[in-house]
Amino acid sequence: MSSLHSSPYMKNHESVPRMMVAVIFTLIPGILVYVHFFGYGILINITLAIITAVASEAAILKLRHRPVKYFLLDGSAVLTAILLAISIPPLAPWWLIVIGTAFAIVIAKHLYGGTGYNPFNPAMAGFAMLLVSFPKEMTAWIPALSHGLDFTDFLRYSLSETLPENSSYDAITMATPLDTVKTSLNMGFTLDEVHSRNEALFGNMAGRGWEWINILFMIGGIILIAIRVISWHIPVAMLAALSFMAMIFHFSDADSFAPVSFHLFSGATMLGAFFIATDPVTAAASTKGRLIYGAGIGVLVYIIRTWGGYPDAIAFSVLLMNMTAPMIDYYFKPVVFGATDKSS
Repeated sequence: MSSLHSSPYMKNHESVPRMMVAVIFTLIPGILVYVHFFGYGILINITLAIITAVASEAAILKLRHRPVKYFLLDGSAVLTAILLAISIPPLAPWWLIVIGTAFAIVIAKHLYGGTGYNPFNPAMAGFAMLLVSFPKEMTAWIPALSHGLDFTDFLRYSLSETLPENSSYDAITMATPLDTVKTSLNMGFTLDEVHSRNEALFGNMAGRGWEWINILFMIGGIILIAIRVISWHIPVAMLAALSFMAMIFHFSDADSFAPVSFHLFSGATMLGAFFIATDPVTAAASTKGRLIYGAGIGVLVYIIRTWGGYPDAIAFSVLLMNMTAPMIDYYFKPVVFGATDKSS
């Protein structure tokens, strides 16, 4: 990272711990709405992920002979754990959370040198590994507000993978709205037919529950922009590119392609735009580079959601653009202090 920035170095009153705390606090409203619609399993996932992340971080720092307390207190491991935990289905076994989080911290982060050196977003690397390795557990979601499970049921399933006597895993889990729309359209149904056949799955703009979760994450992201923890370039570019792609194809065939609102407020769109794609370590560094980087994620999200094998696509889109960030920064270098930006 140091090669991307030139002297003089000006004092910045922000610190990594303060930035991490700000990001975590702006995630809380979205997480609370998530819990309201999909149950207490998300809180269990977050708890397990944080414990695993802190333990893994401490162990690997000790092995690397690095100051454990200093790096643990920067909050980056906790944020990685939360982002991964809220990306995993609420009804998930404990080992899934532990494996994914340990992979994110040990392999995706510390294998490359730790904070500031990892080329890939650790949370999304962990998510992608889990999705490829355990597709059944990672693609089965419970319906919003109608799963009938309490905290004890979620905890029992997490620890022992057992459900109440009158429930079965296949009976209470289902595909997400994104997956349902994609699969049904591929089978030849129109969007109206998909909605009429799955009325309980959809809200006013997108999937039931998901639209509110995305709205809260969007508000949290706007707050981060307002307090200058993140810049607006990546989220705006990503959402604009995704909206443009969705608008073009929906206008060309409204029966076969979902509208802009569905893509913006479904799945992890707003979480990805404001909290994942904006990771300062793995994203492009220059102003113009961030716009290109964000737009690339938006285009990839639409392509993978529409024609690819994974319905949400945020993780793979971010990871693919992580690979291009060094090239983007090579051609669109941050401006040297005092020079004129001729690339913008």
